[in-house]
Amino acid sequence: MNPAVAIPTTAVPRERRRRTIGDYIALTIATCGVGYLPIAPGTLGSMVGIAIYLPFFSWSYRVLEASAFRKRLSLLHVFTPQLAMMLVMIFLVTITGIWAASRAEKLVQKKDPSIVVIDEVAGQMIALLSVPFWLPTWWSILSAFMLFRLFDIWKPYPIRQLEALESGLGIMADDLLAGVYALIANCILISAVLFFAS
Repeated sequence: MNPAVAIPTTAVPRERRRRTIGDYIALTIATCGVGYLPIAPGTLGSMVGIAIYLPFFSWSYRVLEASAFRKRLSLLHVFTPQLAMMLVMIFLVTITGIWAASRAEKLVQKKDPSIVVIDEVAGQMIALLSVPFWLPTWWSILSAFMLFRLFDIWKPYPIRQLEALESGLGIMADDLLAGVYALIANCILISAVLFFAS
């Protein structure tokens, strides 16, 4: 006696699948332990980038400097491999971040969720490449941090347009370019300070 009622497929709640170990690994990488915090997760993500970059930067410099000293090599033999090591580290964080951010976006079912901060980590690391290996002063690190946050929030052309890229690539790409902008701006700032201070 009851007539059949047609229910649109969009109204039927989808069955949530159980999360796998891979899902939890992706969420851990994507959030970097700070993405779920309620206040300024992007800024905290940038701080995680600094916390990862600086110890690795310091360790690689000590190792390469000791090797160059033993072999009586110039500082060029320290700077060049150190830069290569930093670029490889940023590349690995970026590739891992694209995978983790794509998976986190599907799990949260939201475009560019705020809990994902691995993009800020990678972008901040790029900005920190502007800090010269012979001048790791607090002000050059602070300016790299502040400039990256400025470009990440302001999003000058074409940073905002990169957000339209698909999934994790779009999440990462805009922050990577913001990091490049901050890298260039900080290099100019450091050069100006050193020029006028000499």
